[in-house]
Amino acid sequence: MIALLIAKRLGLGLVTLFIISLIVFFSVQLLPGDVAQAILGRTAPPEAVAALRTRLGLDLPAHVRYLQWAGGLFQGDFGDSLANRRPVLDLLSERIGNTFFLAAVSACIAVPLGLILGLASAIYRSRSFDHATSLAALLAISVPEFLTAYILVAIFAVELGWLPAVSMVQPSQGILDRFILISLPAATLALGVIAYILRMTRAAIGNVLSSPYIEMAKLKGVSPYRLVVRHALPNALSPIINVVLMNLAYLVVGVVVVEVIFVYPGLGQLLVDSVSKRDIPVVQACGVLFATAYILLNLLADVLSILANPRLRRPRGGV
Repeated sequence: MIALLIAKRLGLGLVTLFIISLIVFFSVQLLPGDVAQAILGRTAPPEAVAALRTRLGLDLPAHVRYLQWAGGLFQGDFGDSLANRRPVLDLLSERIGNTFFLAAVSACIAVPLGLILGLASAIYRSRSFDHATSLAALLAISVPEFLTAYILVAIFAVELGWLPAVSMVQPSQGILDRFILISLPAATLALGVIAYILRMTRAAIGNVLSSPYIEMAKLKGVSPYRLVVRHALPNALSPIINVVLMNLAYLVVGVVVVEVIFVYPGLGQLLVDSVSKRDIPVVQACGVLFATAYILLNLLADVLSILANPRLRRPRGGV
């Protein structure tokens, strides 16, 4: 039964990825302007523009170009960049490590803090600590990322001068220098994730705390800490695991705005630069990579939720 549910999730993920590839490819094709004209310049003669369109395959029907592009993806061939004639895979390999490093550091900050604060809010439910953390989480969720980034820059980079406002990391830099450079973008990403995990952890444990066996444990004099950690938390793992992995997916694909604000050399910055240059192969490759990471983490969340919650292992209406 578990294997069948996991197989269904995997099949749904593949279908979703196929649909997203269609959306990514044809959305990029709808961008205004002519790629060949943009590469050669406005003063290029029509014959040169037409020859370049033929060489790039832009004169082929859209469905033929999609099949060629998708076939290349299956073979690990993302094509060549139109802006600098380099293989797209080389450009991605230079940036993908930076993006995952930023996401990993943000996750290492956000996940433990979110879980600890969520557990503490559940333990001290309806007390001053709970009210304060709930209000702070609501504010963190309500403020958009770009505004959070500018506030952090204004405080820690401009006023205090503790941290750099620009995160231009280089391969030759040491790990400590890299941590310092990404402090502000990592904090920007982590704040929102902490708030979501905190609220979901508190809500999941709160639902379990209303169960009859919890009431019986209260009558037996079990302490609030033991009640939450030993009795409620194991039965609230499924939604908590789900929200943690969903936020990890967000950390991977939600870095675009943060990378642009802090001039961080990751996939998000590469995507924005490529859109401005109409570098279609790079835009498509970045879109597919972000979509694949998001789908894989969502699939992992589904699988772990099934394994953590026995009720999800049986279909509705089962005996």
